Amino acid sequence: MPAPRVSFEFFPPKSLEASFRLWETVRLLAPLAPEFVSVTYGAGGTTRQLTHEAVTTIGTQFGLNVAAHLTCVDATRAETLEIAQNYARAGVREVVALRGDPPKGQGRFEAHPDGFANSVELIEALAATGDFTLRVGAYPEPHPEAADDRADVAWLKRKFAAGADSAITQFFFEAETFLRFRDACAREGIDRPVIPGIVPIENWAGIRKFALATGARVPQWLDEAFEKATRDGRENLLATALCTELCDKLLREGVEDLHFYTLNRAHLTRDVCHALGAVPDVALEKVA
Repeated sequence: MPAPRVSFEFFPPKSLEASFRLWETVRLLAPLAPEFVSVTYGAGGTTRQLTHEAVTTIGTQFGLNVAAHLTCVDATRAETLEIAQNYARAGVREVVALRGDPPKGQGRFEAHPDGFANSVELIEALAATGDFTLRVGAYPEPHPEAADDRADVAWLKRKFAAGADSAITQFFFEAETFLRFRDACAREGIDRPVIPGIVPIENWAGIRKFALATGARVPQWLDEAFEKATRDGRENLLATALCTELCDKLLREGVEDLHFYTLNRAHLTRDVCHALGAVPDVALEKVA
């Protein structure tokens, strides 16, 4: 079984300590020659400038193909497209186009009066520029705002029709979750790449809380496994084994690409990639 193509997500640092952690994470993962790396955009556009700085620095210093997150939140159409133009001028050729999370304290997304109403409108506008490869989000389990189980597939189909090139899913805990979603996409005629999003579990309590907020189902067996592992002091061993097993199941079902949500922590992601046969590029390792 061939090694998977991998990609990684980082988030922009908000402190000096966080900066050191980000650059150390990029340094350790860059030798795995990812297809691309993405940099997130804070809720409400709160990390707009930090995201731009991280994107350009990673691209310049590490020579990686960087995809910048761009959202519809709290900005006019003109402002959002200006940000995109700045990325294009900086040599960025990939964008992850998302609706985005509402600012803290705002319960639901509300479009700016002069902004994009949703991700489909944003994708259409970015596609019209011809400047970017466009990646979008996908939900293998119902989005908290989805009307029913079929709504997420229908919405993803609209994103592809608007000009998206590929999709990256929200994380999930069981391979069958993604495989069912992949089958549902195929039934709807979606034939563009849908890449599973993988989260190595560095901290179960934190990931569990995030999962519940995004609509990802938390299996009871996973709660029980981490409860026992915590008592035995084997959380890292369990996390590595579970993530490797999840990825291995996906690869055996024909998946070729894996996107890791690193949370700016390299070691668990790197260990899993090594276990799956992703071997460091010696030349890149020397540069990093």
